Amino acid sequence: MKIVGRLIKKTTELGYRRINRKMLGYQHQEIVLKNLILKAKITEIGLFHGFASLLKNKDVVAAFQAQVPISDYETFHDLWLKYTINGRQDCTWPGKIRHFALSSGTTGSPSKRIPVSMEMIRSFQRSSIRQYAILHALDLDEYFFGASGLAVGGSSKLKKIGARYEGDLSGILKKHTSFLVKPITKPNNKISQISDWNDKLNAMVEHAPKWNIGIIAGIPSWCLMLMERIVEKYHVHSIHDIWPNLRVYAHGGVYMDPYVDRLKNISSKPIFLLDTYLASEGYFAFQTSPEDVGMKLLLNNGIFFEFIPFDSRYFSEEGELISDKKALNLSEVKEGIDYALVISTNAGLWRYLIGDLVRFVDTREHKLIISGRIKQFLSLCGEHLSLDNINQGIRMLNAHKALVGPEFTITVNKIQHYHHWYFELLVPGLDPQQIIQQLDACLCEVNDDYASARKYNLQQPKITVVPTGSFHAFMESFAKFGSQTKMPRVLNEKQHGQWQDFLANA
Repeated sequence: MKIVGRLIKKTTELGYRRINRKMLGYQHQEIVLKNLILKAKITEIGLFHGFASLLKNKDVVAAFQAQVPISDYETFHDLWLKYTINGRQDCTWPGKIRHFALSSGTTGSPSKRIPVSMEMIRSFQRSSIRQYAILHALDLDEYFFGASGLAVGGSSKLKKIGARYEGDLSGILKKHTSFLVKPITKPNNKISQISDWNDKLNAMVEHAPKWNIGIIAGIPSWCLMLMERIVEKYHVHSIHDIWPNLRVYAHGGVYMDPYVDRLKNISSKPIFLLDTYLASEGYFAFQTSPEDVGMKLLLNNGIFFEFIPFDSRYFSEEGELISDKKALNLSEVKEGIDYALVISTNAGLWRYLIGDLVRFVDTREHKLIISGRIKQFLSLCGEHLSLDNINQGIRMLNAHKALVGPEFTITVNKIQHYHHWYFELLVPGLDPQQIIQQLDACLCEVNDDYASARKYNLQQPKITVVPTGSFHAFMESFAKFGSQTKMPRVLNEKQHGQWQDFLANA
């Protein structure tokens, strides 16, 4: 395997050099949009919006933005996507789309069917190769490159409904994995197809000693759970006693910082952490170096990006879009501002409001972070507390000694104007009231609007400590529980009711 590793390492070196020779910018985004419009001009949506005539404009981007409205999933589904799902060809994208990813979203929310075209699958494959090539910069040895990669994802077993297949995106991508790559990717097809998450987890634990894993990828809560179970099952001190070549963890989906200590506790060697922005709708960005802040946006990957400032000019206090008159392109964004992400893709999504908030940390290199969700922020009294603010506050709270666990959720009392936090404590016997007071002070420090609201209108936050394991048990109570399921940080009214019923019957 060392010879194979040496060959793969040399290949990543060539890929790394090729990537770093390219300096992509807004002009590449213009080319992407023109290619998307050209490809889809004969589709129903292309004919309806006059895509062919858009290409005759000097400023294609401006013409496109003026002609095609921004829409969320429900609106786009009702107008266009439902016909594509039902098998109509040439509706939103040329030909007939046969695969649809069920977007797991957060616990308690309904699944969405996201179109996955063959062009989109090829885009995912190219991005994966690019991301793997950047590992050359980490100066890892041949033993690492001779090891396998472990994807902790959903079931690869797809459900056939008429002429279409639907299921987890990882299952769709697994189905189209090259035969050249399959021998070095884990788990195998038999394990990948297991639908029940606990059964799948147990199967991976049983096979762990047989695998030589160098890189693991997936949502932190589930990857950590897997590795902790492996350490416990085989009575070893660290995961490196089982997987000595594990050196890279490509994570995504949730904020990583709260999980770092858990990873260190089961590791005897350094593990490089690389953030990845991958969704059912596309592969958007990835971190090019563990030392970098932010992920580099993929500008020539079949996706055209737009950005709406997340403020009262465009969004209501409930996170509803109230104006789409000024979506910015890549050349117009600024650092330090939260933007709602809008995408047009090579799977037939057009000016689609994905629901994520992003913030640029480097506009020259086009690097960004995920700063939250449009519907997962708090603003009862103008406090404008984003998910990023919430994560910063908890990080400050845990800075000297870890007090609260990485899983938590928040509800709001709209009548009495207070936030209600639910935590699992890492240290038994702590005073919950002291914890919430410390967190309140931290949030005042990271957000001036919150500090002002607390002074005048927003009441003292409340705290409820729940038994360890409550959040995982709550997620498991839903049928779609699995490796992509995430506990919502801010509960809407429906989720709040489900959470209260769960706690009452626990």
